[in-house]
Amino acid sequence: MKLFNLVSYYIGVMLMAASATSLWVGFNFLVGQEVYFLEWEIFSLGTSAVVVTFLFDWMSLTFMGFVLLISSMVMFYITYYMSAEKHFYRFTILVYLFVLSMVFLILSPNMISILLGWDGLGLVSYCLVIFYQNIKSANAGMLTILSNRVGDVAILLCIAWMANFGSWNFSYLFYFFSSSETLVILSLVILAGMTKSAQMPFSAWLPAAMAAPTPVSALVHSSTLVTAGVYLLIRFSHLLGESSFLFYTGVFTMFMSGMGANFENDLKKIIALSTLSQLGLMMMILSLGYPELSFFHLLTHALFKSLLFLCAGVFIHSMGDVQDIRHLGGASVACPVTSFYFIAASLALCGFPFLAGFYSKDLILELYFMVGTNSFMFVVVLLSTVFTLTYSVRLVYFMFLKNLGVGSLMSVAEEGGMVLPMSLLFIFSIVAGCFMSWFYFPFTFVYLPLVIKILVSVSLLLAAALVYSCMSVKRLFTVVFTGRSLYFVGSMWLLPYISTLVFMPLVKIGEKLLKFFDQGWLEQLGGQGFYKKASSYSSVLDYSMTLGVKTYLLTFLFLFTGCFYLL
Repeated sequence: MKLFNLVSYYIGVMLMAASATSLWVGFNFLVGQEVYFLEWEIFSLGTSAVVVTFLFDWMSLTFMGFVLLISSMVMFYITYYMSAEKHFYRFTILVYLFVLSMVFLILSPNMISILLGWDGLGLVSYCLVIFYQNIKSANAGMLTILSNRVGDVAILLCIAWMANFGSWNFSYLFYFFSSSETLVILSLVILAGMTKSAQMPFSAWLPAAMAAPTPVSALVHSSTLVTAGVYLLIRFSHLLGESSFLFYTGVFTMFMSGMGANFENDLKKIIALSTLSQLGLMMMILSLGYPELSFFHLLTHALFKSLLFLCAGVFIHSMGDVQDIRHLGGASVACPVTSFYFIAASLALCGFPFLAGFYSKDLILELYFMVGTNSFMFVVVLLSTVFTLTYSVRLVYFMFLKNLGVGSLMSVAEEGGMVLPMSLLFIFSIVAGCFMSWFYFPFTFVYLPLVIKILVSVSLLLAAALVYSCMSVKRLFTVVFTGRSLYFVGSMWLLPYISTLVFMPLVKIGEKLLKFFDQGWLEQLGGQGFYKKASSYSSVLDYSMTLGVKTYLLTFLFLFTGCFYLL
């Protein structure tokens, strides 16, 4: 088993070396303004050529470098976290296949090759979600794969429609065709991006996918799978331009998930809802015509969110696989280093000055406040930003300021092998934001009234104080009198139930089709029926051939007589 445990370390070292190479080459490409296309034709279909294309530019190489960096940290982490797992080798290979699918998606400017990476992400993520093979993970995996299949169908329809243009390479569409001619393609790509990035109304699968092992959540549900939809839309930003539909979708996803996280008690689901909130923020700024800023926040968010998930894994592992934050008090005593990293990642998530999240999130909000918008959407965006701080303060209160007595003295899983990858992610969560703001993204002049500047800071401080005071209140009269409304708000506006109501009838229809057609009439008229008829007819022929010497002599006599008569 030790040899198998080393497999994850070998893959982690390889991925780290590939990450360093990709980041260095991507930075050189950015400075030198270089773009490389690598393509070869597989076969031609009429006037359309099926070409495999790889695009190497600063954006694809940088994103690939970040994905490989986080993947290498997760590989080091699972060596200790999953060491007692019976199928450890299988788990490692699945994670590696997921990374390969993500790299294939990042480097592909061609819709057919994107489909291979896109479907690979969906299939491998389903295998990872159901890895523990219980009822909860099976249900979560079914919801995940059915939600993502909607996007897969959209990609397939997009490929079919792009056959009209003579190529499946989308890099040139903006230059040769008008917006009305590419409206169908853009609509299908937006649908695919919304399903993969869990935007409303497809948001239910992301919290449900937390049934997967925690290292999977750190990789799949923070920096790769859920950001694939945003990355695809960034690649189509020249067609997208400014989109009101995507703006409202992103804002209300951010508002819904931020509000729901304040009433959730599962640690991993709270972090998943915060991921959903930040995805809404990326969609919002992308819809306003700032794809570079959306990409900037995508990179910084991947670092501190994967760190949050890894820290959550240590807490869950050390406390006996307990995920309820009401039973995780005193974690700062049991796991001091992990607690420090967790608080730092939470501060980066809230946009604390000079951490990674500050440089991207603060710039996004300031640019949005500079854009002329109505008061209602201004208030919704402001409240969504405030919710990020409120659920972070609530999480810190339950896990670090609430005492569990003797239970807080348990420390069984804060090992050096788990702390090392978290330490590297912690360093990157501090320095990556300022480095990229200096070298990667252009300087942006921001001018805001003093009232707007003060409003955000004051709102955040007041919200944090209000949440802390509410957590300290021992009476439960507010919960008693607002039970139904809190249930509606805390259940993501009933989206999990609505998603189930949509998918379950389709599953029932599939069951009927399987029973009456695939295992019924099609079997009778198709493969099995043909096999039975052919078997019965061949048995008659075999019977005639095994009747003995008399039959052979009689047959020879008839044939000889017939030939003689003809001659």
